Amino acid sequence: MVRAVPERDAACAIAQAAAVVGDWWSLLLVRETARGRHRFDELQQELGISRKVLAERLAHLVDSGVLEKVAYQQGPVRYEYRLTAVGRALLPVLVSMQDWADRWLLGDGTLTASADEHGADAHRMHELPGTRLPRLTLPAHTGTALDPVDPDSRATVLFCFPATGRPSPLPDGWSDIPGTVGCTLENRLFRDAYGDFTAAGVAVRGVSTQRPDEQRRFAEEEDIPFPLLSDMDAAFAAALRLPTFRAGQALRLKRAVLVVDRERAVRHVQFPVADIPAAVESSLDVARGL
Repeated sequence: MVRAVPERDAACAIAQAAAVVGDWWSLLLVRETARGRHRFDELQQELGISRKVLAERLAHLVDSGVLEKVAYQQGPVRYEYRLTAVGRALLPVLVSMQDWADRWLLGDGTLTASADEHGADAHRMHELPGTRLPRLTLPAHTGTALDPVDPDSRATVLFCFPATGRPSPLPDGWSDIPGTVGCTLENRLFRDAYGDFTAAGVAVRGVSTQRPDEQRRFAEEEDIPFPLLSDMDAAFAAALRLPTFRAGQALRLKRAVLVVDRERAVRHVQFPVADIPAAVESSLDVARGL
């Protein structure tokens, strides 16, 4: 049951937010709709929640403006539940909670841009093959918004990286965080192999949480031929529950390489990425075989 905010907390924003999404099921419903599950039955099946409780929580999130009902069938009318702008604004909060739990509850508290191969975030990534990326668009360095998956290519290679050191300086102590070094190298290696990818009918996209204007200046300086996509609003990270770390007061994507087919299904995941040149080569080999 959703609780009302006590009068003494009427001006407390934390209490107001907790009244909307502080419930276990409400948070998980935001998680699942961000992952592309929008219909009552698929939400019920995924979460194992009773139909009564599910109906109550969905109604609460709709009333709170987090979700909206969108009809997908007439006679009888059936609805999907989709995130509103209010709901999408919760995604960085959701990813921050995941990041906190990965580090402090499921990990040993170490700040790292990499991962233990047997850790919770690695396990989550290794379960991704077969998952379909929901439809979304991300701001690109070219000034447009793009779907991460290129529908005209046999496959799309999406490489996630923490941040490049230009044009904005990296936070103090950046190179001391395991796994951060190598973002410029990774972009250059994909750039140098771009002809091989395009010859094989494979698209390439780079993804970081940097702003599009930062990505644009880097792309111009490095002559990057493929789109760099900004996940500054955490929509992509939330859709696939990608591992992150916090540095310089900002969430950063951990380095990972995904191969996605034209039906939007993840077919291959490389995480953690310890050998960047080998990751570039293997992603091309996998994509060629699709």
